[in-house]
Amino acid sequence: MMNTLTRRGFLAASGAMAATFAMPRRSIAQPAGLMLRATSRTLDIGGRAATVFGLVNGAGTSGLILDPGQRFRLDLTNDLAEPTIVHWHGQIPPNAQDGVPDMPMPLLQPGETRSYDYEPAAGTHWMHSHVPLQEMRLLAAPLIVRRAEDVRADRQEVTMFLHDFSFRAPEEILDEIRSGKGHSDADGAVEAGAEDPQAGHDMAGMAGMSMPGMAGMAGMEMDLNDFDFDAYLTNDRTLRDPDVVRVERRGRILLRVINGAAATVFWIDSGGVAGRLVAVDGQPVHPLPGTRFGVAMGQRLDIELDLPGDGAWPILALREGAHERTGLILATAGAEVPVILGTADEPAPAFDIDLAQEAALRAISPLAGRVADASAMMMLGGQMQPYRWTINDRVFGEHVPVRAVTGQRVEMMFHNMSMMGHPMHLHGHHFQVVGVNGTRFSGALRDTVYVPPMSMVTVALDAGEAAEWMLHCHHMPHLASGMMTTFAVSA
Repeated sequence: MMNTLTRRGFLAASGAMAATFAMPRRSIAQPAGLMLRATSRTLDIGGRAATVFGLVNGAGTSGLILDPGQRFRLDLTNDLAEPTIVHWHGQIPPNAQDGVPDMPMPLLQPGETRSYDYEPAAGTHWMHSHVPLQEMRLLAAPLIVRRAEDVRADRQEVTMFLHDFSFRAPEEILDEIRSGKGHSDADGAVEAGAEDPQAGHDMAGMAGMSMPGMAGMAGMEMDLNDFDFDAYLTNDRTLRDPDVVRVERRGRILLRVINGAAATVFWIDSGGVAGRLVAVDGQPVHPLPGTRFGVAMGQRLDIELDLPGDGAWPILALREGAHERTGLILATAGAEVPVILGTADEPAPAFDIDLAQEAALRAISPLAGRVADASAMMMLGGQMQPYRWTINDRVFGEHVPVRAVTGQRVEMMFHNMSMMGHPMHLHGHHFQVVGVNGTRFSGALRDTVYVPPMSMVTVALDAGEAAEWMLHCHHMPHLASGMMTTFAVSA
């Protein structure tokens, strides 16, 4: 359903936040030191005021944008009434600055300021509280580190920061999920293998790739969504009042997609605008053409879009296995902006059941070839009732660390034996996907890899700083229920 959109007034605080998501084409002079506050803010969500958390920079907007070569030199102040800590997702700081409670730094107390200083990794990244219930209250923001080629390129950069949101307290959400009443059966589960999730992709070159492990999934029911949130947000807005980004006629867009949702996988659908996926998790890949790409919690996509002329183009994020959607609209000056409903007529399919998207990606700069010095099998398990999610049949606190020595080439095999997908995130490292369901290949560099039900993904990495690094599922209710271990690196 489309009509002319009448933009209603948005809360002043929210309007200020939106300024961050429109990014410069050219380098901007910035002070040597950065400031960031963990604070409360007010959003208008569906015509209803919502008090949420946020990470606000010195200019009063959400998130951070660093220029090429700019050092990550920052003072973080906790303006909240409760302790917090911020993880720099996708970055490789010294372990002491990684942002995990008591590993090794304690939580940042109300009113306390903590300083950070390290060389940042370039790309599309983000930052969020590593207290799961705080992340569910939107204590997160983009962290963009631009490359020199970003400054030189004749393209407009647009950030698409995704969230799921509930007016209810996170504690209530977890209680409802654990009770088995968090979602509607109509959209919460699908039969494995029932849909073609790769519609819209050009999968040339994929023929002949075997996907062992999928055969046993036929007829099995996957759990896709274990909670129905009140709203799904792009840049803090719903489709009722979307972010409308003014663009040039026939311009090129670099769309930086960040899935900051607690428990929602999205499809990014560019509709009639052909796209090219050019980076994942901040790491460049050989361009993959298509109009629909999936993104799990914690992951990022960089998508280039070439606009055809004058007009307005919705870029939608479709909730996996459900009717809900969010998104933004790219529009040239004077274009009629459509109204788009927050629900679609048909549910979106499950994401990457056969790992076809992951298997199609190839890193621009892969790891140097070498034989692995060590390997570890990570059995991912759990179920909806009782709601308990494990790594190697253990919850955090009972876990057995994965061990390595600095400089070793390590392979980790994530074998998902549950009927929910798990986006697995490793702190302090970038890894390369080198196998899916037993088929070896030289895939994308990442920090978060999605492992669908009854599937296996193998990644390779070179063990870094001698320290204890977190390794966990980025589905927040799974994390809060114990799906976490550590990668213990020794000298």
